[in-house]
Amino acid sequence: MAKPARTGRQIILRAIRNTLAATIVLLAIAFLADYAVLRFRVATKRSPTATVTVRPVYAVPHKNRSTEFLLGDPQDQTCVNSLFPHMGDAPCWYLRNHKEQQINM
Repeated sequence: MAKPARTGRQIILRAIRNTLAATIVLLAIAFLADYAVLRFRVATKRSPTATVTVRPVYAVPHKNRSTEFLLGDPQDQTCVNSLFPHMGDAPCWYLRNHKEQQINM
C-alpha cells in the first residue's frame, strides 16, 4: 500500500521543526563546550575571569511620566572570558560593549 503524498504545509512544518531542533542541539553543545573550557581554565589556574569598568546609569521616573538619568561612579565588575554567562558573571565581550548599565529605580 502506497503512502499518501505529503502536502506543502506538512513539508514546511517538518522543515521548521527539524531546523528548530537542530538549533537547540547546537546551542546546547556550544554552551557545554564553553563551560568545559571555562572549567579547564579554572582547574589549570589560567585567567577565567577579568574585570571591566562600568558606569551605572540610574533611571528615576517622575510623576509627570518623564525619566531623569543620573550617572553613578564607575565600578569594576567581574566578568568571565567565555561566550556565555557562567558562575553568575556576564561575559567580558558583553561588558566591554555595554559599559553603561541602566538601573531602573
